[in-house]
Amino acid sequence: MKRIDKILLIFVALLWSVALGATDGGGGFSSFAPYSIYGIGDMHNMGSAYNLTMGGVGIASRNNRYINSLNPAAVTARDSLAFMSDFSVYQKNNIYRQGSAVSASNVFNINDIIISFPLFPHTAMMVGIKPYSSSGYQYSYYENKPGVINEIGTVNHLYSGQGSMFQAFAAAGITLFKNLSLGAEYIHYFGNTKKNYNQTVGDAASLAASQTTEMVLSSNTVKFGIQYDQPIADKYRLCLGATYKLNSRLYGFSNSEYMGGNAVLISRSDTLANLASPVNLASEAGVGIAFVYGKKFRAEFDYIYSDWSNSNFEKNWGFSVNGASGEPVFRSCASHSFRAGVEWIPNPGDIRYYHNLIAYRAGVYYTRDNFSISGNPVYSRGITLGATLPIFQWYNGLTVGLELGQRGSLKNNLIRETYIGFSLGVNLFDIWFQQYRYE
Repeated sequence: MKRIDKILLIFVALLWSVALGATDGGGGFSSFAPYSIYGIGDMHNMGSAYNLTMGGVGIASRNNRYINSLNPAAVTARDSLAFMSDFSVYQKNNIYRQGSAVSASNVFNINDIIISFPLFPHTAMMVGIKPYSSSGYQYSYYENKPGVINEIGTVNHLYSGQGSMFQAFAAAGITLFKNLSLGAEYIHYFGNTKKNYNQTVGDAASLAASQTTEMVLSSNTVKFGIQYDQPIADKYRLCLGATYKLNSRLYGFSNSEYMGGNAVLISRSDTLANLASPVNLASEAGVGIAFVYGKKFRAEFDYIYSDWSNSNFEKNWGFSVNGASGEPVFRSCASHSFRAGVEWIPNPGDIRYYHNLIAYRAGVYYTRDNFSISGNPVYSRGITLGATLPIFQWYNGLTVGLELGQRGSLKNNLIRETYIGFSLGVNLFDIWFQQYRYE
């Protein structure tokens, strides 16, 4: 094996071990966000560090330098003799504000582990694993009703939870008529979550109450993709893309225990298949358009729509949060995502100046989350910056990214989340499937 290959594999092994350590549940949060209390938690950006540095676009992206996992049809945009892989991690720092209350957190998590390889002429495949959603929260409040305080004393309510869902996937694509590419992807979701609620009344331990719910979850679905790449002038191309992911039912096991004082009052175990209202993961539809000039410049825009109104999260304990009136505080709704990004390489063929080979990127996004709080929608907006630094030969590169954003608002007693995130990824490219004429 070449020395370069050994160095790259050692680097990947180190990055992989760090990523797995971030998600092994060793006392840390893979997510920390008050909004992750609802449903299956906060939804993750699905792309690699390459996608994240361009605002999360990728539905219409065809780039033989990187793996694009956002559209299964994009797997055919590659060198037919190359083996490719992508590994990345993500670190996020948050500041939360609600009224005069302020708190902060930081989390570190795996972003993706993907490999891609050719199958037959004009066909290719990719397999990998990446996070789908995360829950991580802990907050408390005191009962402020004078009647309650005068009758039984100070009442404290404490909520906490932690868990993650991942998606393992395998996708294959084929290019037809030179310009048209089709792809299909099988996705398996899996993970677990644990949610706790504790109520204490002054120093009276006998009046304390708590409820713990642990769930092991899984689901399966299929995603389809299409891309059409049309040359429009010398070195200029226009690429159109679309994806559709089927909705799927969530299966698994739920165990709930309710305690009063030090005694277990109710203990219940059941499968999600027996729920009166089945829990569903929403379907998703996306469209994208990309304008490309050779290997030097590309600009892309994506729109993604996903309707979660039939998820039934608010109808099942463990997924919902009810207010004092007994009505759900959160309600599922349709989500919308608008994303745009650009990439610029000063001189892709330069052999003298290294900085001319660096791929510089920037992007923006604006999204509406898949839930509302007491009828109030939650919006996110942000900008991304990043670059891929070429290393060694071929298209091997180290990608670094920065994200600045805000979620929610201070209106209607909501929580505003301001965050800064950093991504680090390595994409490996090597010629494996070549038959040498001379030994």
